[in-house]
Amino acid sequence: MNILILGAGQVGGTLAASLLAENHNLTLVDVDGDRLATLQEKMDIRTVRGQASLPSVLRQAGAEDADMLVAVTRSDETNLVACKLAADMFNVPLRVARIRAADYLGAESGAFRELAKEHFGVDHTISPEREITVYLAHLVEHPEALQVVDFADGRVRLVAVRATRGGALVGHELRSIKSRMPELDCRVVAVYRKNRGLAPYGNTVIELDDEVFFLARSQDIAPMLSQMRQVEAPVKRVMIAGGGNIGRALAKQLERHYQVKLIDHNKGNSTRLAEELTQTLALVGDATDEDLLEQENVHEMDVFCALTNDDEDNIMAALLAKRMGAKRVIALINRASYVELLHGGKIDIAISPAQATVGPILSRLRRGDVAVVHSLRRGAAEAIEAVAHGDRNNSRIVGRRIAEIALPEEATIGAIIRGSEVFIAHHDTVIESGDHVILFVLNKRIIPQVERLFQVGIGFF
Repeated sequence: MNILILGAGQVGGTLAASLLAENHNLTLVDVDGDRLATLQEKMDIRTVRGQASLPSVLRQAGAEDADMLVAVTRSDETNLVACKLAADMFNVPLRVARIRAADYLGAESGAFRELAKEHFGVDHTISPEREITVYLAHLVEHPEALQVVDFADGRVRLVAVRATRGGALVGHELRSIKSRMPELDCRVVAVYRKNRGLAPYGNTVIELDDEVFFLARSQDIAPMLSQMRQVEAPVKRVMIAGGGNIGRALAKQLERHYQVKLIDHNKGNSTRLAEELTQTLALVGDATDEDLLEQENVHEMDVFCALTNDDEDNIMAALLAKRMGAKRVIALINRASYVELLHGGKIDIAISPAQATVGPILSRLRRGDVAVVHSLRRGAAEAIEAVAHGDRNNSRIVGRRIAEIALPEEATIGAIIRGSEVFIAHHDTVIESGDHVILFVLNKRIIPQVERLFQVGIGFF
C-alpha cells in the first residue's frame, strides 16, 4: 500500500519502522527537517518537509495516490484538518487521526468519533495515551504480569508472565496444566526462552525465567498467574510521577480502588489535578528528589509509575524508587533502544507509548476481517483477533478442527469467541463462520500466511 504518515515524532517514527518491515511504500511528512533527515538515514523512506494540514504539502507528499493517511502529529487540530483534506480533496480511501486532548477522549468520546467521521472524514481515531492508560491499569491489577492485553471487549486476556522459582508449572510439561488446574481453562500460546520464541507443544517444559504468554478468560487470569509464580500481595498503594495526560488519566482510573499519590513538578497543574482527582493526593515536587520520595513513604508503594515526558527523569525516578523499597516500578520510555535495555532489569517494566499505537493501525491494514491487533515483543510478534467467514468449501478454516488447519509452525490459535461464549482452543475445537479467532504469531514475517487462511474463495461472494 501507499501510506502517508503525517508527523515524524516517536509515534510516527515507530509506525514507519513497523510498516516498512511489511514492504509498504511510505512517505513521512513533518515540519522538522532534521528529524526527517535522521529517520531517512535509518530507513529507506520518502520524506517531505512542511505543514501537514496544507493542501500543497499533501499534494507534494503524494496524497492523490495514497491508499491510507495516518495523521499522528502532536496537534489534534492538524490531524483533523489533514483527514478532512485527504477525504474531500484527494479521495484517500482510509484516514486515521491521532487524538490527544482529554476532552475528546472523555465521556463524550463516542459522540466525538461520530463527529470526526461525519465532519472531518476520520475513519478511525487512535490515542496512544488512552491505550497506555488501559495497559498500565491492567499491570496494576495483575502485578505479577509483564504484559496484559485485551480481546473480545475485555472478555479474554493475553498475559505474559515470567516463570519463577516456586511456580507450580516450572519444570513440568504444558500438557499437565489441565490435570493441575482442572477448574480452569487456558492456552499457552508462546514461550520465550532467553529472548528466543518457542512454539508451544504438549511436551514443552516450562523452565525457570521463561517468559510465558497465555490466553484465558479474564476471570481466570489471577489463578493462572499463581501457577506460574508465587502470588504477590494485592496492590493497595500506587505512586505516579507525572501529571500529564497519561498520569492524570491513570490516577482517575485507579483512585476508586487504590490509594493513589501523584507527583508533578508544576504547581498550577498540581492544583488543577487536586481539584479534578478527588481521591488522589496531588503533590508538587520532583519525582527524582530522594527526600521527597522518602517523605511520601515510597518504600510502602506496591507500584511506582514514572510517566513524565522525559525519558531520563522516568528512568532515574524508577531506579530511585526501586532502590528505596517500592515493590514494582514501571517507566514510560519513548526511545525504543532504552526500552529493550531496561525492560526486566532493575526497572520491572519499561513501556513505549509509540508501540501501543501500532497495533490499532495494523488492524486496518491486515487482509481479511481483523478486529484487533496487538504488536508485541517490540514489534517482532503479534496477537490477532480475526473473524472467520465462509464455509468448508470456500474457507481454509471454517468447518475444520484446529488440528486440521494448515497453520504455520510459528502461529498458535488460543481462543474462539462465538457470540457471547468464549472457548479456549484445543486440537478438536471446530471453527464456525462468524467466530472471532485469537492467534499468537511468533514472527510477523508469517503474517501473510495467516492472512491467507482467513480469506475466502470467490464462491463466498
